[in-house]
Amino acid sequence: MTLVTFNDIYAASQRLEHVVSQTSLLKAPWASCTHRSLLLKPENLQITGSFKIRGAYNRLSRLSEAEKARGVIARSSGNHGKALASVARQEGVKVTIVMPVTAAKAKVDGVLEYGAEVKFAPLDECAKVTEELAEKHGFVVVPPFDDLDVIAGQGTVGLEIAEEAVARGLDVDTVLVPVSGGGLISGVAAALKLTRPGVRVVGVEPELAADAQESLRAGRRVTWPAQRVSRTLADGLRMSTVGVHPFEHMQVLVDDIITVTEEEICSSVAILARRAGMIAEPSGAVTTAAYLYHERDLPAGAAHVAVVSGGNIDADLLESLLNEPPLAYTGCCSY
Repeated sequence: MTLVTFNDIYAASQRLEHVVSQTSLLKAPWASCTHRSLLLKPENLQITGSFKIRGAYNRLSRLSEAEKARGVIARSSGNHGKALASVARQEGVKVTIVMPVTAAKAKVDGVLEYGAEVKFAPLDECAKVTEELAEKHGFVVVPPFDDLDVIAGQGTVGLEIAEEAVARGLDVDTVLVPVSGGGLISGVAAALKLTRPGVRVVGVEPELAADAQESLRAGRRVTWPAQRVSRTLADGLRMSTVGVHPFEHMQVLVDDIITVTEEEICSSVAILARRAGMIAEPSGAVTTAAYLYHERDLPAGAAHVAVVSGGNIDADLLESLLNEPPLAYTGCCSY
């Protein structure tokens, strides 16, 4: 078993110092009450609209000049592809992104905007097509999550949470993290457990794509069919199984994984927009949904941080969600 270390994450933070925004924790008084409070970690405010730039840059920066000259390739539902395309353009590296045919238009447009070549494939064939193209053209594969450099890069999210909590005297006891392939939660959990071991790290995923929860509880990686996970509106979390490296981290470092419904996700997108002025895609809103609707499933604690992982959402989808009344949520909070 190989886990990222504090030194790995700290080194990544140094590489990323002038690349990413250190997103500050934002208080959410509209979701807070006497016995608990919510803080938002707005990774949707990164230049590419998601946390993915952290892992993509850290991995690309570790390539040799010879590897960069070959060009890079990745599979992505959108956010990893957009991030990789952004940093590759800065480095003058050719990039190809393999995206599912069901990818959101906003994400496809975002990838193309940064000059990447896009290839489309069915969701369950994206990994295979990526490997085939890499072998055919000599591209270097930059995995979206199953890579230690990527995990270390994503871990800088957790490092920032820990550092800011100390600097501001915030008694953070639970951090909620979206789960797809597991790269983000692995890095965040590693950073927090190595600096603030008492903080609990809880993953959140749609109940329609709950392979990670099943895997953690079964003690082995479980695969859900692509058709099954495709039912969720949270397109960034439509992963059939968590990665090998992420699962090793999750087994040791993650306290629990809970699931949220589609209705709760949609409602949380609208609530974040209305109450926080924050544009979050469904994948990025799952953690807020967990806080608002699943108090009984969460560890008892005063301060919860919800990582808002991305904000790349189609305008028409956002408009439709804003036109629906939000669900009444549990606990003593009110919108």
